[in-house]
Amino acid sequence: MGLHYSILASGSTGNSFYLETENQRLLIDCGLSGKKMVELLKQIGRKPDDVDAILVTHEHSDHIRGLGVFARRFHTPVYANEKTWQAMPQSVGGIPAEQKFIFPANTVKSFRGLDIESFSVSHDAADPMFYIIREQNKKLTVLTDLGYVSEHIKGLIRDSDVYVMEANHDTEMLMMGRYPWNVKRRILGDTGHISNDESGLALNAVLGNRTKKIYLAHLSKDNNMKELARLSVSQYLEKSGLKAGRDIGLFDTDPEHATQLTAI
Repeated sequence: MGLHYSILASGSTGNSFYLETENQRLLIDCGLSGKKMVELLKQIGRKPDDVDAILVTHEHSDHIRGLGVFARRFHTPVYANEKTWQAMPQSVGGIPAEQKFIFPANTVKSFRGLDIESFSVSHDAADPMFYIIREQNKKLTVLTDLGYVSEHIKGLIRDSDVYVMEANHDTEMLMMGRYPWNVKRRILGDTGHISNDESGLALNAVLGNRTKKIYLAHLSKDNNMKELARLSVSQYLEKSGLKAGRDIGLFDTDPEHATQLTAI
């Protein structure tokens, strides 16, 4: 069967990512209502009871909104690092102790043959981390909330088969938009979010011979557009002699609709 994945939802309003092998089915984040999570799983032909565990990246609401409801209703184990557990708001509600597990940052855990490496990022949360998923010789990187892509992170994620990569905002749209200056400064800062251009630059530095697909994720509903994100990142790929659609797949994600369940 191999490794299959779907970006169930991604954007400033909610994020969740699904992956499965023959032996394991996981969610990364649960940032939409419990009802919406059930609907998104249905879009890819899966049921919430199928999910073996939820891995949490950080405590912001667009990543944990449905976590408590989903975990309690379907008795799903939840993994997060210690500081993230402590920082999760009361809105998550009580998750039974037997369903709570610690997954420290910068470590590797194996889930029935699926090896998942957590790594720290610069973002304004308690202890934010994202994941590299490995199954046999396949490598998939999920990286959607960070203020900058460090050289250390570039080294970790280099030459992945698939990237789910933040392209949060167009800088000009953000600067001209309605957000107050303190919010703009937060987004632009080293613990905020990376722009389309920053995403393109980072991808240009890490793409390898085996890289096949890039999914642009966590787009701001106010300060970005799918077409603009794709155009910006495509221009950086061309600097490496790569044409989107010919040499490499470049795909949108959506806050309401899951991507097709795809084999890596």
